Amino acid sequence: MNTKQITAAIVLFAAAGAAMAESPFPPETKFVSTKTRAEVIAELQQAQAQGLITNGNNYPIVIQARSPLSRSEVASQSKSAVDGTYTGA
Repeated sequence: MNTKQITAAIVLFAAAGAAMAESPFPPETKFVSTKTRAEVIAELQQAQAQGLITNGNNYPIVIQARSPLSRSEVASQSKSAVDGTYTGA
């Protein structure tokens, strides 16, 4: 009797697992393009001309703003911050 119950439980678990495995996740939806191939190629060429598309390690370079302070001003500020009392949050 015990062997029959164990066998039945194994069969039920296998059937439940097989039923779950058949449903795709996420549900597959058919892709329908609204643009022609020529339109996509034109957009790609425009983006490449503007530097928005990277190839390999060609990341867009962000130019850093220049500081209005001189080197000696920055050094004096850092010395005063080290010498003074900590006033952080």
